[in-house]
Amino acid sequence: MKHWQELGQILDRVLCLAHADQPAALALVTRIRGSAYRRPGARLLIEEGGSVLGGVSGGCLEEDVREVGRQVLRTGRSRVLHYETGGDDTKVWGLGLGCDGEVDIVVQPVTPEAARGTWARVRELLEGAAPFALATLVEDGGRARVVVVGESGRLAGGSDDAAVDAEMEAAAAAALRARRSGLQPVGPRTILAEVLVPPPHLLVCGAGDDARPLVAAATALGFRVVVADHRSAYLTAERFPRARKLLLIQPGDEAAELPTDRRTYAVVMTHSIERDTAWVRRLAATEVPYLGILGPRARTDRILSEVGTPAGERVFGPVGLDLGADGPEQVALSILAEVLAVSSGREPRHLRERAVALHA
Repeated sequence: MKHWQELGQILDRVLCLAHADQPAALALVTRIRGSAYRRPGARLLIEEGGSVLGGVSGGCLEEDVREVGRQVLRTGRSRVLHYETGGDDTKVWGLGLGCDGEVDIVVQPVTPEAARGTWARVRELLEGAAPFALATLVEDGGRARVVVVGESGRLAGGSDDAAVDAEMEAAAAAALRARRSGLQPVGPRTILAEVLVPPPHLLVCGAGDDARPLVAAATALGFRVVVADHRSAYLTAERFPRARKLLLIQPGDEAAELPTDRRTYAVVMTHSIERDTAWVRRLAATEVPYLGILGPRARTDRILSEVGTPAGERVFGPVGLDLGADGPEQVALSILAEVLAVSSGREPRHLRERAVALHA
């Protein structure tokens, strides 16, 4: 989810640079071992002047990767980097950060031509609703090679070496079928096949003032947010500038195209028990895996009793984690923390209680 959003923001800048006929360098995390702040697929854009966008760590690797990126821009050749963030400063790339992790990164040049071609196509795909895969050749000193593959086959990318392109396309297609990203050795070469799946929707039923921090935070996290309400005065772009869609509808308006599949998380918060009940009745009949209901338990029980829906595993009311939240911003945090836990299949708990690495 985060990678989809971050890549879109980076490519917006890449295309802007290409319009001015300026190249860039793109760093990509290909593998991690042990503890690491970012997962494979995280990216950092480096411009000729040294400006950066994105991130490949918590801030500890970016300065070195930035300098390597500027070298890549001068040579036009890729670099493969390996960092160890433990406490031993004598190791290659040892940073002595005490994080006890290893991070592998490839840094590739992005020419204006590649930006206007392959990467412009990727930016188009990021506006869609279909998953796709990117195959990146991880080769030190080589030329940048990226192949884009969708369900129907290759969509963009390629080079003057048809054999390598075919290997990359096959690796990306296999990863896309399995819905699993990873490094794949293909003969003497290594390919990162990265699967990008569209972010889930967050459907917010209610456009009151307390919905605003929820929508703002959810979009920052990468959700595609849809806000639905029957009050036109509340449902405005000024109030929800980052929402993907604003729907002026009543809960019973069956003609409206609402996202209600298994990749949609819904929060009902109109502050009207009549309309909340109507929204819960409608959403309970869908496949949404998370149905959050704002308000105290007695109110939620009353709504569920009226609807005839048991308080099963996918109904979360009162909505949110018990964080001691006070006020709309903190309530939004508790709701999104719960949604993230549900979407990732995690039981909320303190990280200090976890015995293995976060991304193991």
